[in-house]
Amino acid sequence: MAIANKKFTSTTYEATYEAEPSHHGMRLDQFVMLHLGGFSREQIKQKIKDGEIQIIGRPGKHRPNSTVHHLDHVVLKIHRTVHEDEYWRGKKLDIDVDPEIVFEDDDLIVISKPPYMTTHPTGKHLFYCATVFFENLHDKTIHSLHRLDRETSGILMLGKNPKASAAVTDHFENDRVRKCYFFIAIKNENFKNLDFFIANERLGGEDEGPRRVIIEAFPQDSEFGKHAETEFNILYQQGDYVLGLAYPKTGRQHQIRVHAQVHGLPLLGDKLYLGGYPMFQRFKDLLAEESDHDLMQIPRQALHAISVCLPYKGQNQIFTSHLPYDLADWMKENLDVNIEKLEQDIKDKIENYFSRSVK
Repeated sequence: MAIANKKFTSTTYEATYEAEPSHHGMRLDQFVMLHLGGFSREQIKQKIKDGEIQIIGRPGKHRPNSTVHHLDHVVLKIHRTVHEDEYWRGKKLDIDVDPEIVFEDDDLIVISKPPYMTTHPTGKHLFYCATVFFENLHDKTIHSLHRLDRETSGILMLGKNPKASAAVTDHFENDRVRKCYFFIAIKNENFKNLDFFIANERLGGEDEGPRRVIIEAFPQDSEFGKHAETEFNILYQQGDYVLGLAYPKTGRQHQIRVHAQVHGLPLLGDKLYLGGYPMFQRFKDLLAEESDHDLMQIPRQALHAISVCLPYKGQNQIFTSHLPYDLADWMKENLDVNIEKLEQDIKDKIENYFSRSVK
């Protein structure tokens, strides 16, 4: 679907889409669902009835079954309401609306992305997005160069212009970026109690259907899935809890979360790979039970992109974030770990990894 124009403010999203030949004869509600997959069919029908979705130049009242023709321009407006709110144990969470800037120059913005902020607009998440925040701040298009899962916090890079964005994106696509993530896991019987190990299970999932969100792991010699590799470095253990660093060599969807789970280290707060699909769906539908919250312990998966290293303007540049406040607070309340010592240990491990892995 070709986008002809889009406009964001902090409270309103407006986009105009041009119908392509394959869309000719499609119902208006079906056409809109191609873009707004995060909204239900009934929600989209209501927006059409409320006049928030219209075919430009088409007289009369629009209906969900109005026919879209090739080259029609369909404009949709979405007003920010409660659909991006986050809840934990029935209470609305306070989210960080002002991301920390780690580095900025004329070409690049590097932030420590807060949990729940998306990289760019997708599905029903249209306002609490990194690109939207900085587009409103700079009054210009901001380019996403890579992405983090919505619940994952940490280093995220954004481009200020097409030329610089293309150069950095090329580094990501051609495996010239080294990444380090901090995680908290709950070990189970599959964990072999190793201080260091490499996960190389192939990863893949279903392309369609509600369970497409699940990524499955296959043996390294399997014909299924795609090649994936992650190094794991264990920093601290106490009871069933494990703190560690993960260094993904590839960039598959949910890679660290799945590789950790396969090796007996499902991440704390991971509704999908610690809790399972039914629990994930209950949280999504705001129907989570008290026992679900008790198992997760925290509102989001305990994964933080703590550092990246890549070529930038003629030299290898390292961008690093501090431990996120929510995970640090949980560790202070539940573990005996010295946070300052932990951060120094993380810094030393990151420097060692980048020195041996970056050419």
